[in-house]
Amino acid sequence: MTLGQVMESRSEAEWSGMSVYPRSVTEDEGVTFFLARDPHGLASREGTQAPTASEKGTTGKVLGILGQAAGFDGVRREVHGDALLLCPLTPANAAALRDRLPWLRPQPLGLKKSVGCGDRLGLATPGHIRAVRAAGRIAPILAQQSMRENARTGRTPQQVMDDAMWGVFQEGWREPWGADADHLKTTADVDLCVAAGYTFFTVDPGDHVDNEAASHEASFAVLQEKLQALPWPELEDSPAALRARYLDRQFDAEDLLLRSTLCLRTGQAASLAVEFNETTLARAAAKYGRAIAHTSRMFRHLVAAMGLKRSFEFEVSVDETATPTSPLEHFFVASELHRLGVQWVSLAPRYVGRFEKGVDYIGNLAEFEDEFAKHAAIARALPAGPYKLSLHSGSDKFSVYPLVARHARDLVHLKTAGTSYLEALRAIASVNPSLYREILAFARERYNQDKVTYHVSADVTRVPPPENLADNQLAGVLDLFDGREVLHVTFGSVLDRFGGELLAELRAHEEAHYAAVEAHFKRHLSPFIA
Repeated sequence: MTLGQVMESRSEAEWSGMSVYPRSVTEDEGVTFFLARDPHGLASREGTQAPTASEKGTTGKVLGILGQAAGFDGVRREVHGDALLLCPLTPANAAALRDRLPWLRPQPLGLKKSVGCGDRLGLATPGHIRAVRAAGRIAPILAQQSMRENARTGRTPQQVMDDAMWGVFQEGWREPWGADADHLKTTADVDLCVAAGYTFFTVDPGDHVDNEAASHEASFAVLQEKLQALPWPELEDSPAALRARYLDRQFDAEDLLLRSTLCLRTGQAASLAVEFNETTLARAAAKYGRAIAHTSRMFRHLVAAMGLKRSFEFEVSVDETATPTSPLEHFFVASELHRLGVQWVSLAPRYVGRFEKGVDYIGNLAEFEDEFAKHAAIARALPAGPYKLSLHSGSDKFSVYPLVARHARDLVHLKTAGTSYLEALRAIASVNPSLYREILAFARERYNQDKVTYHVSADVTRVPPPENLADNQLAGVLDLFDGREVLHVTFGSVLDRFGGELLAELRAHEEAHYAAVEAHFKRHLSPFIA
């Protein structure tokens, strides 16, 4: 019996309200797998293991299996002599489905142009996929969340992975997709994400960057003291060897290291040559030396944890630091990591200007373009390359996307996170204005406390109180600079207070949610595929 025949023959009393997601229907060796809405909890009856309350992205849906398939836990039915299994979306069933359908496993994406789709609620993946499917020519990373975000949302790396996988299954996405263990700071965090099946690991050594050394007010004597105090055994190096590698040399075409023609903002060709002196070398080494040692340590731990049979990709992120990474410092960091045997697919410098959460770029666009063009040239020309430049806090930076696309071309990874949460709130504003009003009022109260761990500059007094807005004006707060940042950084507190109701509304109105996410991501992706 086919799935269509099963659905036609179901008892209205038992199956009322259940509907199959058509893109999910998959035939494999005589067995049909599908995902369906399960409003009455059919898969949780008769003692089967239902998803817990913390499995936020999975409730309200059921995995259906028509035919004989071992390894799944669910409620068995017989429809006209055929076996039908209705399974809750538990971690065990997710693992069993990945084993059966390999395209549900994330994989490395290589140097293909890519976008990271952070999803704090575990519900947005179908919207992300629809945007990527429409855009074409860009590979998605669909499971992406930092440990900081996991702590605030109450989710685990495994839940983030499984929620994304169910979205992939629901949408029938058969192209490669990735899973990013984002902003890892400890080897314990690495181990959790290795166990959950991640394929892309972003290491954040920002806590080990010496921002004092970056200051041009730091005297040469202070820089020398910092240089001597670096962990030289871990760096497999010495001050004398460091100087011998970098001083009295110009790294250009004659050394086969770097001479790149840049298409700068003026349209004129220019040459980029890298040359260190005693001060700039001491500053770069003092600023990033400990971060380089930490990154190497994390990479080696990851290599051992993944073993020989599992391939993975590595990203280095120094974006969450107080001072920009100059092209000279980028050259130094990449050269030293390469010397230590670290291999990476993308690197996120701290660019000039401000990349605040959920709003457009703040800074001089001409200066950004000139600097970014140099970063792009370095990423293409170094022996460690070519590698992608990663744009962290990349959500809603619409003014810089065309510049990034022009200079990085395909060697770019756009990383987004909180913007999907904001679009979920946009959907809430349309389907439940009362709930949105409560969230907005609460976010205004919490902002000054919650902003402490973020680089943001919103003024809560410029965010209109909900009582001053008509229903048709509520979503407009999400188009205001201050409104976006206030709502963005308070997500953890909002989920603590309103999480259950918020998720229930989004599940009940999932097409409105998907449409909001899809439209917003199409706007993000269009400059990179033009």
